[in-house]
Amino acid sequence: MNVRVGEPLLTCEAVLAEAAFRLQHAAVTLAMVTEGLVTIAFECNDHLSQLADLAKRFSDRRPDLADLCLIRMSELYPRHSLITVDRADFRVYRRNKRETIPLICPPDR
Repeated sequence: MNVRVGEPLLTCEAVLAEAAFRLQHAAVTLAMVTEGLVTIAFECNDHLSQLADLAKRFSDRRPDLADLCLIRMSELYPRHSLITVDRADFRVYRRNKRETIPLICPPDR
């Protein structure tokens, strides 16, 4: 399946921090922002109550802050798909309490 992804990709600082950690290279992560590949489009402080509600709702899965922010972003940007390698959790998470989140995931090996 071919999937086309347009730029810029929307993200948040929590996801950038996780990406920098996983890539073991903060400079590469920052370059994605400075070169316009990704745009920070979420301010955590503006959504604290919604993030707390999501943390409570999905407490059995123990979501990290990046996951919570992405769930909330999917509510704010419903026409966008979420790109993730975390297929197991994001198939369970729901936006607006009941809606599945459209995902783009790498193929299974």
